[in-house]
Amino acid sequence: MRIILFGAPGVGKGTQAKILSEKFHIPHISTGDILREAVANGTELGKKAKALVETGQLVSDNIMIGIIRDVISSSQCKNGFILDGFPRTHAQAEGLDQLFKELQLSLNKVINIDVKENEIIRRLSSRWMCKKCRRIYSELINSVSGNRRCPFCAGELYQRDDDKPETVRHRIKVYMQLTVPLKEYYRRIGLLVDVNGMGDVKTVTDRILAVLNRTHV
Repeated sequence: MRIILFGAPGVGKGTQAKILSEKFHIPHISTGDILREAVANGTELGKKAKALVETGQLVSDNIMIGIIRDVISSSQCKNGFILDGFPRTHAQAEGLDQLFKELQLSLNKVINIDVKENEIIRRLSSRWMCKKCRRIYSELINSVSGNRRCPFCAGELYQRDDDKPETVRHRIKVYMQLTVPLKEYYRRIGLLVDVNGMGDVKTVTDRILAVLNRTHV
């Protein structure tokens, strides 16, 4: 089973990826995580990425594709994987397609989690992070709206700039410009399925599982 989870910031891709990873016993590949791991492990590509990051440059598509290649061609991905956070542009999608051809792998499904913009803003602007242990909490789920202290370590909670409403709107705008065209790219080749991301976590998970069962992934 090889799946891409697609959707704007705040739709719950990471949460759903973790659930599906546990259910199907396949790794959740977050491109942010594997990039940081490659840098920390000092791999050849990790060193190149680190040099770019330290000079304020973006990590190139070729480097990211190379890091993804290292992960999906490893034994941990022999039964499949869930890719979260990549691709984000048409060029990245084409690079990923070429990688799959080289590795003789096929992509089973691209699941687009669809959530309305006002709900994304509501979700992200309710998030708070602990300065001490770095855990993330939501006012919508956790009881953290009182003294702004972490329930786990009592550290101070703060709101990241990325989660402030004005920043969230900008992130959504960038997503719409760069990434939404990929929906048509994957729709044309018959891989894209839209899933309603409104509702609680279990409801959305059940919708995704229904898609996977219906399409015999």
